[in-house]
Amino acid sequence: MNSSDPWRAPIVVAQIPDDGLHRAFEATDAVRSAMAEIAGLRGIMSASASFDLKPKSGGRVHVTGQVRARIGQTCVVTLDPVENDIDEPIDLIFAPAEQIPALAALVDESAERDEEAPDPPEPIINGLIDLGRLATDALFLAVDPYPRKPDAVFEPPAAIADPADHPFAALKALRPDGTPPKTKKPSKEPKGRKGR
Repeated sequence: MNSSDPWRAPIVVAQIPDDGLHRAFEATDAVRSAMAEIAGLRGIMSASASFDLKPKSGGRVHVTGQVRARIGQTCVVTLDPVENDIDEPIDLIFAPAEQIPALAALVDESAERDEEAPDPPEPIINGLIDLGRLATDALFLAVDPYPRKPDAVFEPPAAIADPADHPFAALKALRPDGTPPKTKKPSKEPKGRKGR
């Protein structure tokens, strides 16, 4: 298992039938554990994906589907464990790598004209579309970076009421009477004698 891509499900584009292909799969315990470590999660209790692939003209493939997962995180307020559900839709076009620059330029032109532009296509690498990697990317992007329990409320620290508790109160103890230390006045230079 590749540590950077633990969830693998490669599809050979040339083997996708004209009427399309459906694929559904679940991540194993080992894969979920590896993904949780990569994403910095407490755990991934379940992860599944379902995809439909439809060939398009020019060797392109339209991929639609859904990624579902249940993940374990830590509440940013209480530091208690929390579990969150992910249900992420997928709708992407994959294209041969050599077509990507031209297709990306068309997307940029549409954006400059303020037209509704589709996302640039994803590259088909070595004739393959890795649905596992696609599912992993979708799952990771859907993770809430600041998870919190539903009832968790952030309470700012209370104001310090007792001046003796102030962080700088210890400085006052440097002189017994609390007065600032005396500073030495600069000595005056002797005045020169008047000329004769």
